[in-house]
Amino acid sequence: MSRISIDEVKHVANLARLAITEEEANEFKNQLEAIITYAEQLNEVDTDNVEPTTHVLHMRNVLREDEPKKGLPIEDVLKNAPDAKDGHIRVPSIME
Repeated sequence: MSRISIDEVKHVANLARLAITEEEANEFKNQLEAIITYAEQLNEVDTDNVEPTTHVLHMRNVLREDEPKKGLPIEDVLKNAPDAKDGHIRVPSIME
């Protein structure tokens, strides 16, 4: 028994804005059948004692500690600012 019909293949193609021929629809139907069959094999795997995971690899934070340190002198920061006044970078107003 077929798990997916030609009409369903054409419907999905239409949703994806794909124009497919009858021959392509049959080919995609066969490919989708193979994908569904493969995916259904996962239902046979015993996962009762498997802990849920968010990532397959053990992940840890590899970033340095967030410690405060002295930044650039204000004069150096303002050198690249197109408009500065009183130690601040001026930007165009976005509100009236």
